[in-house]
Amino acid sequence: MTAIRSMFAAALLALVCGVVSSSPAHAADRHVKVVNGTHYTIVRFFASSADSESWEEDILGDNVLKPGQSARINIDDGSGACIFDFKAVFSDGDSLVRRGVNVCEISTYTYTED
Repeated sequence: MTAIRSMFAAALLALVCGVVSSSPAHAADRHVKVVNGTHYTIVRFFASSADSESWEEDILGDNVLKPGQSARINIDDGSGACIFDFKAVFSDGDSLVRRGVNVCEISTYTYTED
């Protein structure tokens, strides 16, 4: 009976420790589908933590988002942050900055013409 009790206690301890240590692994998904709902091509796209004082690198690189196109982008910068600022630069030279986007709560972000 003591051996069974010890095994039960060890299994319970392993379960509790597993749940506690795995909690951070269930971090929020920071993948966002960025949709170009404008009439202009997005030639550059930036996403930086709202705490950052500068823009990170251009996420699109050599790619562009033509009108009506979308891209699923991993916004996770490894900091655990959920609030990001977005900046889209368009083919006509204009840019749109959206501040305070919660990438842990949204799955799609659409740029539209106002």
